[in-house]
Amino acid sequence: MAGFFVRPVRRRMIMPERTATAVWQGPVPEGKGEISLGSGMFDAAYSFGSRFESDPGTNPEELLGAAHAGCFTMALALGLSQAGHPPARIDTEARVAITKVPEGFRIPYVELRTRATVPGITQEAFQQEAERAKTGCPVSLALAGTDIRLSAELIE
Repeated sequence: MAGFFVRPVRRRMIMPERTATAVWQGPVPEGKGEISLGSGMFDAAYSFGSRFESDPGTNPEELLGAAHAGCFTMALALGLSQAGHPPARIDTEARVAITKVPEGFRIPYVELRTRATVPGITQEAFQQEAERAKTGCPVSLALAGTDIRLSAELIE
């Protein structure tokens, strides 16, 4: 078969979908609920009191903060590694606010506070990678309508 040419097939990487469930029983604010991850790794109660007061239990904002901190930290580790500076350690805290507005409630901002030990990197290069991770991680992209703030500290 002279002249036969096979082009390489580009395959799109298929990522698994993740699931989570929430069940609520009763009226707000007296009711209660439960949030579960599809992986079975997390199952917790939530309520009006755990969301808007100091009652025990979790809340959507706390879970959103955990997702954002995890996503940002992994994106930063990847960016630093690809730039030739694999991190020794990165610790990130996400602070998520919820406020009452005339239409209901909204999340006005997420504040990411990260501290990292990265051998051999300059402060400027570290800040650039942290900013890239802040704007490029999938959770940041999903929160495009929310002000995402960043405080990044390089520990020497």
